[in-house]
Amino acid sequence: MGGTFNRRSILQATAALALIPSTGLAQSEVLLKTIPASNQQVPAIGLGTWQTFDVGSNVALRRQRTELVRIFFELGGRAIDSSPMYGSSQAVVGHALSQLQHPSQLFAMDKVWIPNERSGPSQIDQTTRRWAIPQFDLLQVHNLVSWRSHLDTLFAMKANGHLRYVGITSYAGIRYDQIARIMNEHPIDFIQVTYNMATRQAEDVLLPLAQEKGIAVIANRPFQEGYLIDKMKRKPLPKMAAEIGARNWAQFLLKFIISHPALTMAIPATRRIDHLRENMGALTGPIPDQVLRLRMIQAFEAL
Repeated sequence: MGGTFNRRSILQATAALALIPSTGLAQSEVLLKTIPASNQQVPAIGLGTWQTFDVGSNVALRRQRTELVRIFFELGGRAIDSSPMYGSSQAVVGHALSQLQHPSQLFAMDKVWIPNERSGPSQIDQTTRRWAIPQFDLLQVHNLVSWRSHLDTLFAMKANGHLRYVGITSYAGIRYDQIARIMNEHPIDFIQVTYNMATRQAEDVLLPLAQEKGIAVIANRPFQEGYLIDKMKRKPLPKMAAEIGARNWAQFLLKFIISHPALTMAIPATRRIDHLRENMGALTGPIPDQVLRLRMIQAFEAL
């Protein structure tokens, strides 16, 4: 759970929070974050599909995922993220979008993930067909696999007007040094990395660098595949949860993530509509300032 609260964690948190302007608590209908490359705004909670949308051709499960996507949009969501790595998830997302008459508010995010450098374009074509959409808002090189060649492909697509944003991804601290080098040397628009209350390595270099370079940040694994929720659900919410309008642990954990000024969105994955409603609730109500974020870390690590 991130270890006990100690002097080292206080110093790390304080250093990270020094980057955050003191704005106090802000109230809004739905929290929107700005993509630095364009000033386009997107809701700070998206929808991940790792494992949760890999349901194959099961009719009942596809129908349920379609309803989940419908409610996601109804609650103010826009961004959906998938990958060729995620089994049937792309096709299930595409089926849901088709059943919902392709909602215009969709912000479509996917990845290229194939070692064969020459196969990137054909994989992207296949991904586009699975989603049944004209083009993507964001394509990312997944886990930096053959990243040089695939970045060239994505930059060419962007230059030709076939893609809005280019990104790279990793998770759990893997190859973060390489990500920092790419951020410094290539004009990418997004990074996607792991960031949650128990896993905050991204605060050391990547989040400050993203702010400096004007690069949007997506937080994957906000609950560590549900581990954090399972660990915390039997523990009482800290009293400060009421100060930020967090009614459950999911909202407490998500509000910490999306309140960091470098973060553009978090992408929790879920198969359950009740969990989706909890997650999307983090888009409303007060947002923690740097003082509350530090208190949240202290409370979390004291449990």
